Amino acid sequence: MKPFCALALCTLAAAQQPRPKFFPVKPVAPTGANLTIASGQFFSYALPQGWRVGEDGQFALTLIAPDNHAFTVMVGNAGLPPNYPPAQFVSTKLMAMRPNNLRLGEPRPAKPVPGFTQAVEFDIAYSTANGPVRGIAKCNIQPAYDSTLMAMTAAISQAGQWEGYAKWLPQVADQISAVNGAAFGVRGLMAQNLRNSTAYAEAARNYREWSQRNWQQVTDDRNASQDRRNTAVRENLGGVQPYLNPFGDNQKVDLPLTYRHYWMDRQGNIVGTDDPSANPNQGATTEWRPMKRPQ
Repeated sequence: MKPFCALALCTLAAAQQPRPKFFPVKPVAPTGANLTIASGQFFSYALPQGWRVGEDGQFALTLIAPDNHAFTVMVGNAGLPPNYPPAQFVSTKLMAMRPNNLRLGEPRPAKPVPGFTQAVEFDIAYSTANGPVRGIAKCNIQPAYDSTLMAMTAAISQAGQWEGYAKWLPQVADQISAVNGAAFGVRGLMAQNLRNSTAYAEAARNYREWSQRNWQQVTDDRNASQDRRNTAVRENLGGVQPYLNPFGDNQKVDLPLTYRHYWMDRQGNIVGTDDPSANPNQGATTEWRPMKRPQ
């Protein structure tokens, strides 16, 4: 055992070592976000948390985000002529929504949804009164000896939100599956079992990851005043406070009340500190920016 004086000197030396100014912090993510499997008269589908069904008919199904800024759709028709152009079919279905300046990218091969044997995919863009829109539209094709069945599955959002949706929303669109043989006006389509589908499992995983990062992105704008009151209550009861992502998108991130100042890098890593003069960019190889509270 060390003599008391030696032990005291060691303790003093350790106390004089500079303490780290920054500490890694994990965002406080909501729990329970998942895709709910639901079924209507003609289609089954995977419904993201908080989303609602729009049209639910024999020829089309739409799922709409809480803020009305994103949606998925499946719409199809049987009895089309053989070799009907996929780009024309997609354009016709999208024009029914009355977009401005609709643009389709170059077609590329894609994996068809269950019940179809071929598919072609397009990047799409157009404008609305609320601003520019981006997305992906897929033309699923099932040829017959004298006609063709086609169905468009599309994932679409406001352009500023598309980067967050792009990884998982097209997968959700692909989970829409006919459960009634009369869907699209044709008999005999085989529905997939979503619960046992690996595609559904991947879509659900990607959705959960997105939800944990950006769950406040789907806050309903129409209830913004109520949302602010609810957020204040949640902060007080849950020990969290919202900050803004400083790298362009200004998405809200819930952080604990542990520190007074937070910084984020481009990879989404977050550090906290109580020292207002501390700067993690000193000696760092990546860029850090301070995170601000929303107004």
